[in-house]
This record gives sequence, structure tokens and C-alpha cells, in this order.
Amino acid sequence: MCTSIVSNRGKTLIGWNLDILDMEYRVTVLKERVSIDIYDNGQWLPLFGANSRGEFINMPTCWPYDSRSDPAGPDRPTLPATNIDLLLGNTTLEEVRRRLGEGDRISSLPGVTYQAQYSDREGNVLQVVPGQGYSYQERPAFSVVTNFSPFKGDREQHPWMGWDRYNTAVELLEQVGARLDVPGCFDILKATAQTVCPTVVSMVFDPGESCVYWCEKQQWDKIGQHRLEP
Repeated sequence: MCTSIVSNRGKTLIGWNLDILDMEYRVTVLKERVSIDIYDNGQWLPLFGANSRGEFINMPTCWPYDSRSDPAGPDRPTLPATNIDLLLGNTTLEEVRRRLGEGDRISSLPGVTYQAQYSDREGNVLQVVPGQGYSYQERPAFSVVTNFSPFKGDREQHPWMGWDRYNTAVELLEQVGARLDVPGCFDILKATAQTVCPTVVSMVFDPGESCVYWCEKQQWDKIGQHRLEP
């Protein structure tokens, strides 16, 4: 599950709820990034978060699974590897967009379809669903991704697709008017937080201020803060 929000109402803000079950995670705070790392196969993988270039990286699961997202060969880049490269500064959002435009394909992992809603300091949004396509929006008023494909909408139903969370987030963003602030972004994350597949980290990124805010396990009164440095 998970909910991703990009808002350009007045200023650019990115909101992110990480919803996971039976997985070990940690929040890593460094000078150049704040990442949410997942422990997998004996190593910590920085898969979600913000970097000092002003990019935000995430990877919600996309339901229902689409076999077109499976790797077609060992050399094709995967979405998890792309996330790590972006967070660690090994590539940029513009470079990922350029490669996609040149026909390169990004795969998911075998048997699971991930998707991404990447954003940059200016609030531009790159959405990628392996096997289905990608789209780029220049500074939209807002953009929301939950756990269904933006290319399919609600044409294919799944219990975990998060259509209710999507509608809740869109409704609240439409009500904001001309400006959304950090507390207001947390209010939207709180309204879309989950319990069955629990929300373990809620994060808000203000790229204009290079500042990341987060709380763990829905402790909304215990919010950490870190200013990123180049």
C-alpha cells in the first residue's frame, strides 16, 4: 500500500505514507538525504525519501499485478535500483526521464508491479509504471498516487488498490485553495494512514527549504525535522 502526494499550492510540498506489513525498516538521516530503508536479503536498501537536489523518490506497489512489469532480461534496470541510484545521487530525475524518452524500459521485480511518483525541486512530476508507460507533468497543482495504475484508473479492481485513499487525498487537496503548508500536508497523510497494512512512516518534504519532516508509526505529535545540505 502507500500514498504519494505532490502539491504545488503556493509552494512545493511532497507527502508520503509508507504502508508495509512484516518488513523491517529504518529512517536514515544524513547530510545529503533522508531515506527510508528496507531490510532485504541481508542488506539495507534506501528505497524512499528525499535528497539535497530536491528530488523525492518513492515506489508504491501497483495493484493488480501486471506481468508486463516483469524483467525481460538481466541487464534491464529495475525500479528499486533506479530509486537507490536517485537517492544516492548516482543519477538524476532528468536523466531517468531522458532515458525513458529514448525508449529505455525500467522493469519491476518478478511477480510484483511497483510504480513511482518522482518529483524535483520545482515540483515537476514523473510517474513510471513498468510495462505500462510513464508520464511527465510540469508543476501540476497537485498529483496523487496510491496503489492503482494512473494509466488504468479504476478499470481494474483490487482490494488493495487504495481508490478510497486516492479520493480522500484529492478531495482534501482541492479544498486547500491557494496554499498548502507542512501541517496541512500531514493532515492529509493522517487522513489516508492505514492500520491493516500499517503506515509506519509519514514524511513531508519542503524542497524549497531543503527540509524533511517525518513521524513514525502514526505518532503525529512526534515529528522529526532535518535540513539537507548540498
